[in-house]
Amino acid sequence: MKTFKVLGVLLSYPKTEWVSHLDEFGPLLFAENLLSKKQLKAVLAFIEELKSADIFTLQEEYCSTFDRGRSHCLHLFEHIHGESRDRGQAMVNLSDAYEQKGFFIDQAELPDYIPLFLEFLSLCPRDEAVGLLGEPIDIIATIGTRLKKRDSSYAVLFDALVALSRVKPSKEKIQEVLAQEPEDNSLEAMDKAWEEAAAFAGQPDQTACGGCQTPDSGLQIQITR
Repeated sequence: MKTFKVLGVLLSYPKTEWVSHLDEFGPLLFAENLLSKKQLKAVLAFIEELKSADIFTLQEEYCSTFDRGRSHCLHLFEHIHGESRDRGQAMVNLSDAYEQKGFFIDQAELPDYIPLFLEFLSLCPRDEAVGLLGEPIDIIATIGTRLKKRDSSYAVLFDALVALSRVKPSKEKIQEVLAQEPEDNSLEAMDKAWEEAAAFAGQPDQTACGGCQTPDSGLQIQITR
């Protein structure tokens, strides 16, 4: 499932180590053929945009996009639990799910970081990966919608993830969350939004899940054996 791996890398902080290999990403996406022609074209255009920019510009744009405020935060549980105690247990549950699959985090990163989650999906069988992607799809789609409003090129990556999922995002939930957000996009407003409560209150549907289900997981992971 190299498509998930590629999308995860593209959503990671730009480093010379992987930016220098951008020419290899297109052929991998073509070979796996998971994306539609429309989505593939958009992702390839994004890759070309990365290739045409210097590394410092890419890093500055990345930090400006994802490191200021909760709206575009790449940590899934930030959008569900905020800084509540439930987030800590959700982290433990997700880490346990990774370990049950033989995936141990060897870097200083939280388990709900979207690029890391996508790397995990890349290690799963296709049907399982697509199914797991559907569990946080409302969050992923909401981040993508916000990025579109900001005219960010990164929005195409979230569109691709939504397209890969079998679960359709809830337009009602997304619009409800967006309606609560201020129109002010200044840095001061984003700092204020960072301090506010998580956007997706409550718990997701407690559907049938494997051994990793807990009432407070926030993101359920079903591991098939």
